[in-house]
Amino acid sequence: RVQANLGAKNHATIMPDSDRETTVNQLVGAAFGAAGQRCMALSTVIFVGETKEWVHDIVEKARKLKVGSGLDPATEVGPLISKESKARVEQLIQQGVDDGAQLLLDGRGVTVPGCENGNFVGPSLLMGVDAKNRAYTEEIFGPVLVCLAVDTLEEAIEFTNNSKYGNGCAIFTQSGAAARKYQHEIDVGQVGINVPIPVPLPFFSFTGSRASIRGDVHFYGKQGAQFYTQIKTITANWDYKASSSSKVSMSMPTLGNK
Repeated sequence: RVQANLGAKNHATIMPDSDRETTVNQLVGAAFGAAGQRCMALSTVIFVGETKEWVHDIVEKARKLKVGSGLDPATEVGPLISKESKARVEQLIQQGVDDGAQLLLDGRGVTVPGCENGNFVGPSLLMGVDAKNRAYTEEIFGPVLVCLAVDTLEEAIEFTNNSKYGNGCAIFTQSGAAARKYQHEIDVGQVGINVPIPVPLPFFSFTGSRASIRGDVHFYGKQGAQFYTQIKTITANWDYKASSSSKVSMSMPTLGNK
């Protein structure tokens, strides 16, 4: 029996009626927190309509984040886990540019005093990616946010659903109708409504879907218990007294002919 969590590319759809400041703050934290090294990091933003101008707000806030040692309490973006990870992230940033995206914020080449040999990459942002851009198709697992703009919610849903991954996604909106349409039509296992990283509480299951999981059930919650459970069924009849009226019954299952 197998239960394996795999890759992810988590999308956020930004509607024009969402609160600009709140949304931008949540996107920055969800994209660059933990230096992007978490399976539920919000790594792709789909701007709907006029919200594409908000990308500049994200750039300005991300530019001010402090990159530093994890031992420094003031650090907001820590190091990557290895030199190999750093090299891969920087390579994918360059591939994103080579594939046609605009690099609005470049975190390569960051140095931290006292940690000059550290595996640091600062917040980076690519705008104008498409579905074939390697910075989009690959899970970067670093502080890199890839963005694109569409005209409608329908286009945003279609783009998200066309991804092979189905770990998590989110919509930012003040419209109940838009949120309801999104939650019903999106083909992703964990959906946030004005919640950038929709990780459920432990008594619910972690319900990533499609290429983000391999196995028959999800982990933790009821499904996690089922993974370690072998079902036993007991059928009992306590009408044990002999009866002269009892007859043979050829049906199945049988409790006797009363």
